Amino acid sequence: KRGIIVKGGGALEAIARARVLLFDKTGTLTAGRPHLADVVAAPDRTPEEVLRYAGSLEQVSPHVLASSIVSGARERGVVLALPEEADEVPGSGITGRVDGHVVHVGSADFATDGAPLPAWARDVRRRVNLEGATGVYVGVDGVLVGALVLDDPIRPETPRVIRSLRRAGVRRVVMVTGDHAGVADMVGAAIGVDAVLAERTPADKVDAVAEERADAGGMIVMVGDGLNDAP
Repeated sequence: KRGIIVKGGGALEAIARARVLLFDKTGTLTAGRPHLADVVAAPDRTPEEVLRYAGSLEQVSPHVLASSIVSGARERGVVLALPEEADEVPGSGITGRVDGHVVHVGSADFATDGAPLPAWARDVRRRVNLEGATGVYVGVDGVLVGALVLDDPIRPETPRVIRSLRRAGVRRVVMVTGDHAGVADMVGAAIGVDAVLAERTPADKVDAVAEERADAGGMIVMVGDGLNDAP
C-alpha cells in the first residue's frame, strides 16, 4: 500500500528489536522539497548575479537542496551557465568554475573558507535560525557575495510517527543533521526528539551511530534519504 519493498522477513524482525532511532532531518523529517524563499546579495552585488553563480554550479549536484536552487533560478528567469571543474564536498558544499570564476556554494564556513561573516551575512544567519529555514552561502573568488534562504517544512505526519514509534517500544529518538544548530534545535523541539546532533558531516554521522550503538548495547536504526546519510 505504501510502495515499500521488504526483501525478507529478517529485516522486519531486526527492526522490531531496535530501541534507538537516529533520523536525518532534510527529506526525512521534513518534506524534502525545499522552496527558494529569498536571495540576499552583498551590498555590491545583485540577487540575480548571486543566483546565477549558485544555480549554475548546483546543476551538477545531487544534493537535495540543489534542485530547489536550480528551479528557483529558472523561475526567476535567470540564465544559467554550464559549470566546470565541479567538486562536491559531502556535508559542506560544492565548488567549481562559473564564467571563469571560482565559486563555492554551501555552508557559511565552506563559502568563506572559515573567514568571519560580514554583517549582512550574520543577519541572514540570525534570520534562518529564527524562521527554522536553511541558509546556503555563495562565495566567488574568495569573497562572500550572497546567501540563499530555503524553506523546508516539517512533514505533517512526523510528530505523530515519532509518538507511534515510542508506543512501539523505541526509547530514544535522535535527530542528526548537517544543518546549523539553531535550525536543528527548533525542528527537534517541534517534533519531540530526545537529542539533536547538529552541524554533522557524513563522517560525524557515522561516529554518532557508533556512539549510540555502544551506549544502547543492541540494535539501533539510522534513517536518511540523501548522499550525506549513505555512510
